[in-house]
Amino acid sequence: MGCLHATNTDSAPYDHWILENPLDDEVIEALLDLPFEVPKVDCSDGRREAYNSTRRFFDPAVLDEFEVCKMVAETMQSQETVSVIQDTCGVDLKGSSLRIEYVMDRDEFWLEPHTDIGAKRFTMLIYLSPDPESDTWGTDIYEGPGPETYLATVPFKSNRGLIFLPGEDTWHGFRKRPINGIRRALIVNYVSDEWRARHELCFPESRIG
Repeated sequence: MGCLHATNTDSAPYDHWILENPLDDEVIEALLDLPFEVPKVDCSDGRREAYNSTRRFFDPAVLDEFEVCKMVAETMQSQETVSVIQDTCGVDLKGSSLRIEYVMDRDEFWLEPHTDIGAKRFTMLIYLSPDPESDTWGTDIYEGPGPETYLATVPFKSNRGLIFLPGEDTWHGFRKRPINGIRRALIVNYVSDEWRARHELCFPESRIG
């Protein structure tokens, strides 16, 4: 994760960082090759929580089965990576737990504007899909809770990422638009002990030191 030293920072409408090539190319390829079934879900709600039963997390069983998942999780759990994140973003992750979700969004998917505020101390999205029409699949940035506050879309590109520190103003989402393919990405969070779904964590018994 040395790329964090060379991120582009933007403060409008809240501090966020754009990552370029956060993972090695072979890691991206291995993540794209994971044999996860693309869920068929009802996306009408605009919230991922509406289909929790079909979501895929890098939990201990997945780490045991897939070497690339274990490698990514161990890298994000390492003190070296955590120190870079803390120094770059000015966040204290001590005592938090690592949560990584592998998302596979299909056409009709959308997310209402939300902030991630609560138990999440840190959010990072790493885009994976190399589809030729994927450049419009990035995260939408908002200035407030309503769709009329839409400001911009982070350009989607395989091995590009977005970081922000969840707060009262970190509104983001995904406006409904065509997805001709599968929108694959990692969502990396460090969460506090308030996070109740411990089964979603990479290392449920190990907190960041």
